Amino acid sequence: MARVYNFSAGPSCLPEEVLQACAAEMMDYNGTGQSVMEMSHRSKAYEPIIQDAEAMVRKLMNVPDNYKVLFVQGGGSTQFAMVAENLGIHTGKAAYIETGVWAKKAAAEAKKLGVEVDIIASSKDKNYSYIPKVEKIEGDYDYAYICFNNTIMGTHYEYIPDTGNIPLVADISSCVLSEPLDVSKFGLLFAGAQKNLAPAGVTLVIIREDLIPEVENCRAGTPTMLAYKTHADNDSMYNTPPCYTIYVLGKVLHWIEANGGAEGMLKRNKEKADYLYNYLDNNEGNFYHATTEIGSRSLMNVPFLTKYSTGATDEASLAKEKEINDKFVKEAAAAGLVNLKGHRLVGGMRASIYNAMTLDGVKALVDFMKKFAKENA
Repeated sequence: MARVYNFSAGPSCLPEEVLQACAAEMMDYNGTGQSVMEMSHRSKAYEPIIQDAEAMVRKLMNVPDNYKVLFVQGGGSTQFAMVAENLGIHTGKAAYIETGVWAKKAAAEAKKLGVEVDIIASSKDKNYSYIPKVEKIEGDYDYAYICFNNTIMGTHYEYIPDTGNIPLVADISSCVLSEPLDVSKFGLLFAGAQKNLAPAGVTLVIIREDLIPEVENCRAGTPTMLAYKTHADNDSMYNTPPCYTIYVLGKVLHWIEANGGAEGMLKRNKEKADYLYNYLDNNEGNFYHATTEIGSRSLMNVPFLTKYSTGATDEASLAKEKEINDKFVKEAAAAGLVNLKGHRLVGGMRASIYNAMTLDGVKALVDFMKKFAKENA
C-alpha cells in the first residue's frame, strides 16, 4: 500500500528519511549485530545515542548551560504532577492561564497535590478559540504555567508573558522545534515527543538548574521517580529509559538540523499553515471556516468546520452536521488523507500539520476539500 498523508494530532507522522534510516538499522545497529530495541541502556553502544540526543536538543534549541536536558517517561500528563511537586514548594501558590483541555488538566492536577492555583486568565468564554493577552504576571507565585500550543483548540501563543522573577513553565508538546524559542525566558519546558520529535514514549524536559529541588524538598509524598533531581543526577538513566524512542528522537533532530533547524521548520510550517488558512478564510461559498481567531492560530493544529456546523441543537441540524463530517472523514481516508476527524470538544475536522508533514500533503488536503465542497454544497 502507498504511504498516506497522516494528519493525526499524535502520535503523528515522522519524516520518511528517518523511518527509512531506522528500518535499515533495525536488525543491526552500527555493527553491533542487534537492534537498539534490544540494547542495554548501560552498554557502550547505547551511551553515544542518548548523549547525541541531548547534544542535539541543546544545539537546536540553544539551551543555556545552566539548564538540564532530561528524557523522562509518563508523557505530558505526568508533567502536570511533576511541575507541581517540584516547583510548588515555597509559597505553595501558582498562576495558570487556562486556554483549553491540557492547561485545565494541569491546573486540576496541581490542585489535587495541594498547590493553591490561581486561574489568572481564561479563554473559556469563547470555547478556548483564542489566547488571552496577559503581558505581565505578578505575585508571590512559585511558578506561572501556560500551554504554549493547544492541540485540540488549535491556538498558539504569539507572545511570551513577562513573569519577572516568577519561573515560567510551558507545555510545548505540540509545537516543540516548530519554530525558534528563547529557552532562557522559561524556568521549565516540557514536551511529549509524539507530535514533532519521535514516537510516543519519551518526554523532553528542559529545566533551569536552580529550580531543581533536592528530593526531600519536593512536596510531601513525591515519589522518587517524580523528582527532577532523580533524573538530573543520573543523566536520565535512573531506571531504564525508552531507549528506542530516544534513538528515533536523535535521528529526527538530525533531520531538523539538515532542514534548517528551528528557523527552517518555521519557514516550512508557515508555508503549510498559510496555504491551509488562506483556503479556509477565502473558500467559495464559505463551505468551511477555521475555528480559531486570527492572532492566536496554531501552525501545527488546524481545526475547521463546514457550513453545516451552525451551532443549532435541533435533532435535524445535528444529524446533518454529523452526516457531513462522517462523510468527509471517510472519503478523505479513501483518498489517502487520514486521521482528520475533529476532537469532540470542537467538532468538524482537524488537520495536524507537524514538522514532518509536507506541503504536498497540505495541497492534497486542500484539493480534496475543494472537491468535497463542490459535491456537497
